This record gives sequence, structure tokens and C-alpha cells, in this order.
Amino acid sequence: MTGAGALTRRAVVTGIGAAIGLPFCGGAGFAASPTGTKLHGLSAFGDLKYAPDFTHFDYANLDAPKGGVFNFSPPYWFYNQNAMTFNTLNSFVTRGDAPPRMELCFDRLMRRAWDEPDAAYGLLAESVEIGDTRDSFTFHLRPEARFHDGSPLTADDVAFTYDLLKREGHPQLLLPLRHFVHARVVDRHTVELKFSGKQSDRLILTVVDYPILSKAFYETHPFDSSEVRAPLASGPYKVGRTAPGFSVEYDRVEDYWGRDLPVRRGLDHFDKLRIEFFRDRQAGFEAFKKGDIAYRQEFTSKTWATEYDFPTLREGKVIKREFPGELRPSMQAWAINTRRAKFADRRVREAINLCFDFEWTRKNMFFGSYQRSHSLFERSPYRADGPPSPEELDLLKSLPSDVPEAAFGEAVTLPESDGSGRDRRLLRRAVDLLRDAGWVRKNGFFRDEDGNTLALEIMVNAPVFVRVDTPFVENMRAIGIDASIRLVDAAQYQARQSSFDFDMTSVAFSFDATPTEDQLAQFLHSDAANLPGSRNYPGIADAAIDALIGHVGRAKDRKSLTIAMRALDRVLRARLDWIPNWHSANHRAAFWDMFGFDEPKPDYWFAPEEMWWFDEDKARAIGKD
Repeated sequence: MTGAGALTRRAVVTGIGAAIGLPFCGGAGFAASPTGTKLHGLSAFGDLKYAPDFTHFDYANLDAPKGGVFNFSPPYWFYNQNAMTFNTLNSFVTRGDAPPRMELCFDRLMRRAWDEPDAAYGLLAESVEIGDTRDSFTFHLRPEARFHDGSPLTADDVAFTYDLLKREGHPQLLLPLRHFVHARVVDRHTVELKFSGKQSDRLILTVVDYPILSKAFYETHPFDSSEVRAPLASGPYKVGRTAPGFSVEYDRVEDYWGRDLPVRRGLDHFDKLRIEFFRDRQAGFEAFKKGDIAYRQEFTSKTWATEYDFPTLREGKVIKREFPGELRPSMQAWAINTRRAKFADRRVREAINLCFDFEWTRKNMFFGSYQRSHSLFERSPYRADGPPSPEELDLLKSLPSDVPEAAFGEAVTLPESDGSGRDRRLLRRAVDLLRDAGWVRKNGFFRDEDGNTLALEIMVNAPVFVRVDTPFVENMRAIGIDASIRLVDAAQYQARQSSFDFDMTSVAFSFDATPTEDQLAQFLHSDAANLPGSRNYPGIADAAIDALIGHVGRAKDRKSLTIAMRALDRVLRARLDWIPNWHSANHRAAFWDMFGFDEPKPDYWFAPEEMWWFDEDKARAIGKD
């Protein structure tokens, strides 16, 4: 089981080496790209895999048939999206709950390749030029680009989009635009994006992946969460039938303008994508067993171990299997809200963590699955191990003096319990820490000098988390923390996370294989600490962490990036604002056997709704035609 987040339920990672051995071929990477030259793609380090004349990505299937419906439970989501309900079709603002996969309705300037760690190739933009000072980027748009109503998509729409998202966009879109200055329309099919010079070299790889909006549409419709009308868009899918809170359908655009572009060919095969919303995971599972849902990834270990034993699975109509996780750093952690004074002391956070018995939980609730996480960058070269290298140590010593002493020694690891469920040694240590922090136990609970109880409420959005967190809560109560669990509905959960109205909550996320400064800032930078809708749930506002994120952004090669990331990992683990949970190597998936797909899957993303196809013969064989 992994925690759900507005980002993902992602357990999607495995490790990558400090140097990635991809079969690179022609084309210059971004770091070494010449200025003033039209480029078909950008890459953070090294050369691009695909040459300018490439016809399709290697993981695309040009022979796959079009047709069929893919009714699925989405395992990840972005921006303000919610997998349990929706009440708006504007996915790009802070407020409201939008349905997952709205992003498939919108085209981008460039599209990321799923078999490279950090490369993007032209979609709306046929080419891009890097300015002489490397602070501006000029995009040459394809003149054939069209919105779904047939109107042209032009430089005016691109400029409008970036200016609007910088003012009013979701923090996931707004924060990376901190150093964006303006968008200048050169002509109808040419637009320049200008930055301040303070941005990371790799920021552009994030920015080119933004959805491009229709200026004409949003000049007559509000850009806020009240909008339930399907927005005008330009991508391979458009919104079909909707029942807010219950279901949404996305219809493939038959005359989609970009279907024969190299970045689109051999993908997006289903005529219809359908998502049904269930407020309870068990209800979603029952719908899958009946065949109302055709694909789901399983995030509850008890269900995976004990409940996939129903007739259609035994008959071979349903397939249960695992797919390799992506080569991306994986984060799953509890966030303790340090904006609340009672959690500001690191000793209090450590005491809370000591009450969680992972070894007992793994055996009794996870059926032996999952490994303990010690880092926010598990299964990647960015996880720190052992003592700092000389380069890491030099970097740590250059930071402000408030770096925790523990960051300079062996990488902090979470304690291993005796597996009893109530390890007295660890609980005694927790009590000592609380006393050292000034808390006094009186009438059964720890209290501060004003008599206020040390209370902690864990906010969850599904009954399965109540089951897993209850022993944790019982241990906290046993030592004198007034702990409890609050189960809230999906909309309230997202709203309270966005406004930081919680004591403790959980999130899961997978970072890019080449993490960027702006992506890390969402979770860790002081600029995001009090920005509603950001992912900095603990409220981290620390000069040393800000400085390390800056070092990540300025890294010129993979070696310096890895040094900065490992130093960042050491500081985060020493602080315990985020308390790592657990992780898994693979996707646990189940699906009705009526789809075709190629293997192996790409290393850096897994999107069956875009890569798989409907197989009529298979569907007929199981009675699902």
C-alpha cells in the first residue's frame, strides 16, 4: 500500500547509475547546444537519443489498431486533480477537484520522451532556438496546429498561457515560473519566452511541458474552479460525457492535427478513455471484479495478497501481474506540519517516528511486501549512504550554520524495531526525547508549560489508512501523545492539504530521473512553505535547503547533480520534516485480458492509457467484445 497524493500513488522507481547508459545518437543536448540554432529537441546532459529525422519513439507501436474503450482507475494525477471525485474541469488552478487525465486534452510546446531521463522533442514547436545569453528561448510553431473547434493555435495562445499561469496557475505550474519574465510574440507562429537569468539551466525542460490554453476561450470564460464546461483544447483527446463526482469520458479526436507527428505516432489508440470515481477503494475493486473497470493498479497489499482470487481471474479472463517500476527517485512520506509550534522541535518529530513499528506492520499488514524507506529519493543514485564523500562534505560545510550535525556523519537511517509492535526500547527513547524538548507528562499525556496537550491528528482519506495507522496511534497514546486519526472525504482531504490544515498527512511522488530545481522547490523550498496548494506540506523554510536546491539547479553534469542531491538527502533525513515510509520496486497491476501492449515498457514512464490498445480477438475470447 502506498499513500495517495495529488501527485500520485506512485511506487514507480528503481535505481539508475550516476551515468545513464542510453543508446545515444545524433543531436546536441541542451547543456552543449549552440545558441541561435534551430533544435528539434532539448536534453539536460549529453546527446539526444532521437535524431532530427526520427519518425516515432521506439516504445510507440505504429501497427496497433485504433478503437475500443479503456475504463481504468488512474494511479497518478497532477495539479488539482482528484482520483475520488471532481467538481471542475479546470485542472490548472489551485482550488477545486478536477478529474485525472485532463492533461491529455492539451498539447505542449514539446513532449518528454519516456525512454530518456531528461529529453523533450518538438510537438507544437517544430524547433526551438536558445538565445545568446541562454536566458531566452524562441519557439517556431507548426502552422498546422489547431484547437478542437478548427481555430488555429498561434503564438498569441502560447504567450497568453504563460502569462496567465504565472499569475493564476496551480503552484505546480506557478512556482517554476518565478524567474519567467515575459512571453513575446514575434509573429503568428513564433514566440519567445524570456527568463531573468536566475533560473536553472534545466528549467526550460519543465516549462515546455506546460499545457497550452486557448486565449479566445479564457477571454470569455473564467479561469477558476467554477468552470464545469469542457475547455477548448488541442490535444489527442477531448472531454466527452461527464457526470461530476461520478464519471468522465475522454473521446479520441479523430482528426487530431498532430496525430502523425513523430512524438505522437503509434500512441493514443483507444477511442474512449473512461474514469469512474469511487469514494472507497473497496468499491472500486468490486467494480473491477465485475468488469465495470478494466484496468487498475493495486496499492493495498492486503487486497493484492488475499483478494485476487475470484472466478474470472482463475479462468484467465483477468490478468494479475507486476510491471517494472520506473528509473526515477521515489518518495513516500508523512509530512508533519511544522507551522504548528508543537511540531517545530526536531526531537518531537523523531519521537513521533519512533512510535511507528515498520517491521511489525510489514509482517502483519503488508504481507511481507514493501521495503523501509530511509530517503525521499529511494531507489536512485541520489540516496545518500554511509559517510559523506569529500565533495559532499565540502558542499555541506559551505551551507549556513543551521545544518543539523547529523548531516555530516553517516546518513541518518530510521530505527529498526524488534517487530513486536511495541518495542519498549524505541518507545523509551521517544519519551526521553519529548522530555528533553520540554514536555511534561501529566494525567496520562505530555503537556507544555501552559498545560496544552501534545495532540496529533493523522488526516487520511481512505479506511485502509485507518487500519494501517491505528497501531501507530496506539503506540503514540501509550507514551503520552494524544494521537488520533481523522478520516475525511476526498474533496475535504485535498482542500485541507492545499491550505495546510492538518497535523500530519501522507504523500507519494516520483521525481524526474534528473530532478530539477523547480520540482524540488514544490516540496522543499521556503518560497513554497506558505503558498496554498504547494506540496511543501511540512512548511520547510530553511536557508540551507534552499541553497542545496540552488546547487541542484546549477549542476552542469550528472556528477555534480548527484553530489548536490545526496547532500540534500542528508540534510532532509537529519531534519525529519518529512518522515519516509516504505517503497516497492514494481507496479502491481490487474486488467481484463483484452488489451495489447509491447514489452519491455519504457524506463521512465508507464501510461497504459496512451501506449496499450484494444485487442478485439482477446476481448471476444473472454466475452467482452
